[in-house]
Parts: sequence; structure tokens; C-alpha cells
Amino acid sequence: MGNQMTEMLKGTLEGMVLAILAGRPAYGYEITARLRDQGFTDLVEGTVYALLVRIEQRGFVDVEKVPSEKGPPRKVFSLNPAGQQQLEEFWSTWGFLSERIDRLRTETDSTTTPTEGDE
Repeated sequence: MGNQMTEMLKGTLEGMVLAILAGRPAYGYEITARLRDQGFTDLVEGTVYALLVRIEQRGFVDVEKVPSEKGPPRKVFSLNPAGQQQLEEFWSTWGFLSERIDRLRTETDSTTTPTEGDE
């Protein structure tokens, strides 16, 4: 991922993880795999795990330890009411930002026409 993509992702990753958990409970690797399936192929698992620790500390998820066939129990995260409220705020903020960015882009695209020297 380019540096700009990495920086933008930092600001939106929490909302993306909460959105995944709104669909169903999941453990860290499942969340990472789902994000990679969505095109975030360079996403590092450790980034997701660190985020899960933060959202757990902030009280947005409930955690259940589930036995694993391949080692220690897995922590399965599920969205709780505080997390649902945080997700709703994320979508509201995302809508506000994306609408204005699209508007700015449209305005910029329509006002930037090549001049004779630019062609």
C-alpha cells in the first residue's frame, strides 16, 4: 500500500472492523482475511490485533474465548451496543466526509480544463 493509502486506512480501520463485527462475531484472523478479500491485501495482521485490543479497552466489543483445534483458545469479538453506536457515528461521519470530498472533486474536475500550453 502506498503511504497515502496507509494514512487514510489508519483513520477508517476501526469503523471497517466494527462493520465486519456488525455482521457476525469473528476472531482476529477472520477479520484480517475479510479485509484482505476486500482488497486490502497489504494489511498486516498485527495492525488488526492492536486495533482489536483498543476497541476492547474502549468497551465496543464483547469477547468470548472459544477453544481452538490448533492451539490456545481464540478470542471471538462481537459488537455490543456501545460498539453499534460507535459504528453508527462512523457511518454518519463517513457519509458527511465522502459527500463533501465528492463535491470538491466534482467542482475541481469541472474547473480544471487544460489550457493551450498544457496539451
